[in-house]
Amino acid sequence: MKRRIAAIFNIAAGVVLGIFIAGQFGFTNDENGFLKRITGKDDREAVQFHAPPHPTEISFAGEKVPLERWDVKERFDRELLFNYYNQANILYLLKLANRYFPIISERLQVNGIPDDFKYLCVAESNLLSGARSSVGAGGYWQFMKSTAPNYRLTVNDQVDERSDLIKSTDAACQYIKAAYEKFGSWTAAAASYNMGQGGYNGQVSFQGTKYYYDLQLPEETNRYLFRILTFKYLMANAASLGFVLKDDEKYNTIPTQSIMVNTNIPNLAEWAQARGTTYKMLRQLNPWLYGRSLNTDGKTYEIKLPAP
Repeated sequence: MKRRIAAIFNIAAGVVLGIFIAGQFGFTNDENGFLKRITGKDDREAVQFHAPPHPTEISFAGEKVPLERWDVKERFDRELLFNYYNQANILYLLKLANRYFPIISERLQVNGIPDDFKYLCVAESNLLSGARSSVGAGGYWQFMKSTAPNYRLTVNDQVDERSDLIKSTDAACQYIKAAYEKFGSWTAAAASYNMGQGGYNGQVSFQGTKYYYDLQLPEETNRYLFRILTFKYLMANAASLGFVLKDDEKYNTIPTQSIMVNTNIPNLAEWAQARGTTYKMLRQLNPWLYGRSLNTDGKTYEIKLPAP
């Protein structure tokens, strides 16, 4: 009898708990009307999803995107739907962007590259220094280990400058500028960043046009530019699209001091402790450091430490 009563009690408790959880995770109308709760004939509530609004026009690096074309509009729509409803990722990117965009924008400006290319960095790595692709591309701008030295990036067992934001951004600018000079279009330069200048040029030669929106390209590159455009649209219009962060919820620039090092450091943990910090903090502030020691090989490195 006690077992029967206990079973009935457990069932009843489960029902009550289920109703409570469903209520907690239910959706209500938001100010944009993309998600709302509706009531059916039987008074049960269901969630209704709406597509986010499209921009009437959008450009990349000052070059107009022909959204009046159905194929272009639908490709943009696909990336917009997938990324708009990945709210956690967009919010996280907005937090990171507050820390990294000022640095990236400054380097783009110095190198004469349009500011919109900061969204290419988002598409490449989600602004994560340790991002690695399945084929071995790494860092903020996803350089391959074999090609990084061509852009003055050191990659070895102790140092990986693909994870140095300033140096890797300057390297990306070098590539982008060369691609723009070759194809005469920032859009084409961005596409070639994904498939290589040789790959893009081969398609141009075969199909008889340099215009990105008229080229049949590999699916990854077909989607690539529209992912960049989507990040631009969502991040530049975050608040009006429902992605709201308070200032104290964003990640701020970390105060640091810099030390120039041109001699070998046999033990980075001891070196960090002697300067009032830890090996963990050293690695966090300098994600390009990979080993337990540092052989400079005649180079000078800027190492960041916590501000005093």
